[in-house]
Formats: sequence, structure tokens, C-alpha cells
Amino acid sequence: MQLLRASTLIAMFVLSACTTMQSDKALETQVSTSSAAELLPPRPHHKELVDLGPPVDLWDRIRRQLEFHTLHNARIGSAREYYLKQARYFELVGPRAERYLFHLVNEVEARDMPIEIALLPFVESAMNPFAISNQRAAGLWQIMPGTADDLGVRRDWWFDGRLDVRDSTTHALNYLESMNEDFDGDWLLTLAAYNSGKGRVQRAIKRNKSQGKPVDYWSLDLPRETRRYVPRLIALSTIVAFDQALEVSLPQIPNAPAFAAIDTAGQVEMLRAAELAGLELVELRSFNPGQLRWATAPNGDGKLLVPVSIAESLATTLAELPDSQRVTWQHYRIRRGDSLIRIAKNFDTQVGLLREVNNLNGNLIRAGDTLMIPDSAAWQQSLALAESGSTGVRRGYTVRRGDSLYEIALRFDVTIVDIISWNKLDPGRYLQPGQSLTLYLAGD
Repeated sequence: MQLLRASTLIAMFVLSACTTMQSDKALETQVSTSSAAELLPPRPHHKELVDLGPPVDLWDRIRRQLEFHTLHNARIGSAREYYLKQARYFELVGPRAERYLFHLVNEVEARDMPIEIALLPFVESAMNPFAISNQRAAGLWQIMPGTADDLGVRRDWWFDGRLDVRDSTTHALNYLESMNEDFDGDWLLTLAAYNSGKGRVQRAIKRNKSQGKPVDYWSLDLPRETRRYVPRLIALSTIVAFDQALEVSLPQIPNAPAFAAIDTAGQVEMLRAAELAGLELVELRSFNPGQLRWATAPNGDGKLLVPVSIAESLATTLAELPDSQRVTWQHYRIRRGDSLIRIAKNFDTQVGLLREVNNLNGNLIRAGDTLMIPDSAAWQQSLALAESGSTGVRRGYTVRRGDSLYEIALRFDVTIVDIISWNKLDPGRYLQPGQSLTLYLAGD
């Protein structure tokens, strides 16, 4: 096995070396002349796998099922270098992967999809469930608002399923499976369609057919981002397969669940739940990024994700928690000129909620009366840190002449995807001297 891996790796690097002197344009346009079916290795059937004993860790479990790692061409080689040049990439995304990757692997295996699909959030969001693109794609799987609506993803004032780890994974995998049927089981075309849209890939296929050209992924004229997107996932497969030879230190991730879902037994403040769990609010938020407000929805599904080690005890505590200790209210004395809309905005709440808890039938309020308002101050204080995907310190940075995303990420030990997410940048546009960026840096 080691000899086979070594020979495969040597062949891969020889091919890569032959292409390193080519221009960027050549790297983008060079494609394999083989069909997608010829390029893909046979799918391993789990029942036919040799019994190697239990996996050492989650990476070992993934490594045993990889399918794309033997593919190589210049575009894949360039994508591999994209990751390898970010010296601390895996170290930085490791804490996120430790929270979410086991769940992704479980869900992908249950559907008998290529295991590489579980690595797709590395490409999409650097495993940051709070990531929001400049086009408003959100979450681990970067689901667009329109796509979310088509897929039936729950999105309301209290909750965004695109950010929720379980909901987003379920809907993203459903979407991928559906498109895979449309592309006759070709996963490379499916992945391209996930990135740029099914219609765009289908039009590219139709165009190639009319010109008598091959219609595999490598032969299609697709947007620049999509030409890089699929190779990056394949490159990750290669890095996981050959991590030691590539001198990549993958973060330690046990082959065990990091979280469990518990019933809240009614609406409860996130801060109250965190206190009862013995967690920092920012940590509870990291398991529940889909929760948008200071408390769970009054009529929601009543579920929270928490570390496995405390799930049973916290569920019992919440079940016994009286209503009077679930939500903290503050009293606000109405001033002249106030309106429900203005008060709701100031306190990050809803007009409808203010009406409900104060027994109001309409919008009429009187100066001097008192309103009950949910206390969301602590939640607001923790929100920025949680959404940064870091417990780090916020810092401003002004782009200098000659700066690139890669150089800034390397200088401050963050990932390129994080910089894009924090600043809602368009990855296809160049940074401009004088441009202001926000970074979240680890403390000393």
C-alpha cells in the first residue's frame, strides 16, 4: 500500500512539475482529453472494503473512502498549491472542522455519496457557518437566498436554516443528489452546477455538443470561479490522502460526534442556556449559528445543539426550568415621540412580539406607560465575536499597494476565505490600495 501511494504521488508531482512553467491562462484552460468516466476511479463499495479495523480518527475514516485523490492535471496542481501556500490553513480551520466535520461525514456516508462531498464546506466557507458572501450566500454550504426558498429552507426573524449546521447540510445534500441525477451520476458536473448553477452547466454542455466537443467537466467553457472550484475539492482530497508526503499537519479530529441535539422544552434565552450548560455564549452560538436572536423562537422546534458531554444533563435541567427563569425582561418607559417600530428597532426585537407580551391590539402607545422588552444586551455583545468565527480581537487593516488576499492572510495567520467573509468581498475583484478591511486576530 505504501509503495503504491508513493508511486502515485511521484507520478502526480512529475506531471505537476511539467506544468509549473506555464502561464496562469494555460493552467486555467488545460484539460484532460479523457472523459469524466475514464478519469474517475471506481466507486469503492463499503461491503468490499478490506477490514482495517476501526479508524484511528476522522481523517483516517475519510481517507479510506476517498475517490478523487488519484485525479491530476495542471488545474488540480494549481489548486493544491493554493492550499499548501497557506501554511496554517488547516490549523486555523481545525476548531471549526472539529465541531462540524463528523456530522457531515455521517450524512454523506448515509447517502452513499463520494466522501469528498463532506469536504466541500472547506472550499465553500472554510468551515465557517457564519460566512456570508457579497452575493448573500450563507453558511457552511453557502446557500443563496433564492436557492434556500426553492429548497424549502426555513428562514425567518428568529432562525436561518442556511446557517444551521444540520438544516443546511440536509438541504445542500438533497440539492446535490437531485442535480447528480440530472447529470447522469457525473459528480464533477454536479459540483460545477452547485457552484455556477445547473442551467449554466447544461448550456455549456449543449454548446460543446453542437460543436462536436467533449462534454466532460474539463472540456466545458465555464466561469473562471467554477474552473477553479472543482479542482480545489479534488486538491483537498489529494492533501488528505497524502498529508504526510506533502508535510501537511491535519488537525486532530476524533471519530466521534462533537454535538447532540436537545429539546429546550420551550423558549429560552441563549445566554441562560449557556450559563446552565457552563459554556461561554460564543461557544453555544458556534454550535447554533442558525439562531439569530437572543432566545430560541417561541414557537420553533425547540432544539439546541450542545457538546455531547453535557447534552443529557442540560436537557434535564431545561425540562425542569420554570417559565419565569427562561426569558429575562426589562421595563421601558415610553417617551414622547416613541413608536413600536422605533422601540423594536432600538432593542433588536419585533413589533409583533412587543404587542404579544404587552397585550397590545394595535400600534397605539402612550408616553409614560411601561413596556416589557426582552433583555438582549448580552447577546448583542457576543454576536460580533461569534460571527467572526473566532474569539479573536477585531482589527482594521488598510490595503497597501501590492497587497493580495494571500499575502494578508499569511501575514495575519487567517484564511483567505475568512477575509472574504468578514468583509463581504467579491473574490473575483482585486484589492485596491487604501481599501479598509476588518480582521479578527487570535489573542496573544
